[in-house]
Amino acid sequence: MESWEAAYIAGIIDGEGSISLTRMHVHEHRRPCISIASTDKELLVYIQSLSGGTINNKKNYKPDKHKNSYTLNIKKKEAVISILRHISPYLRVDKKRNRAQWILKKYEEVTPRNGKYTMESLEKKLAFEESFFSI
Repeated sequence: MESWEAAYIAGIIDGEGSISLTRMHVHEHRRPCISIASTDKELLVYIQSLSGGTINNKKNYKPDKHKNSYTLNIKKKEAVISILRHISPYLRVDKKRNRAQWILKKYEEVTPRNGKYTMESLEKKLAFEESFFSI
């Protein structure tokens, strides 16, 4: 990803996106996720071509009053970490920049590669999640 693309995507995330931790399944631990909402599907397709992820249609209850809306969700850990590495220097919204930096700094440290947690590592993971959501 070129630096100008990273800066552009950072601007889109600052304005219309979110950086969070989400669960794919009920009993799973949280993983990093980037979501971007837009009425411009072409924009989301472009970002998807750089980063991966899936684009979902949002339900439009009043098509005569509202444009169709879409959401790009990037949930693969490797993709999210890679994007955050590229865009974090360009993020301007404090909360989003702090969340991106917190994930880059701590997520790998508190997540065992095999997904199996000891009591100590589980406590660290839960403390990481609590700290993340307090940002």
